[in-house]
Amino acid sequence: MLKYNFARVFRARGIERPFSFLKKAGFSDNFSTKIKKNQVKRLELKEVEKLCVLLKCTPNDVLEWVPDTHAEVEETHPLSHMKKPENDVDFVKTLNEIPLGKLEELERILKEHLGKK
Repeated sequence: MLKYNFARVFRARGIERPFSFLKKAGFSDNFSTKIKKNQVKRLELKEVEKLCVLLKCTPNDVLEWVPDTHAEVEETHPLSHMKKPENDVDFVKTLNEIPLGKLEELERILKEHLGKK
C-alpha cells in the first residue's frame, strides 16, 4: 500500500511544529492538522507540489510503500525503492550531538559535496 509519511520529512528538516510551519506557509488549519497527523488519504497534485517545494523534497520522499502482508512482490520490483528505512533521519539531533570543532569541517565537506563555496 502506498501511503504518505510527512513526519519523516519534518524530522529530517528539523521542523518541530509542523502545524505552525504549514499554517505560516498558507495552508488551512484542517489541511495542516491532517498533514501533521499523517491522516491524508488524497492530495491534489498541486498540493503535493507546493509541499515538496516548501519541504525541498520530491513526491518519493513523502510517499512510502508498505507491502500488503498477503502480497507476493519480488524484492527487485521498482516499488521496493519506495520502502523507507526503519530509522528516520534526524539531522538536527545528529548536528546537535557533534562537537562544535567538528561542525566547521562538516560544513566544508557538505559544501564541497553540494558544489557550493
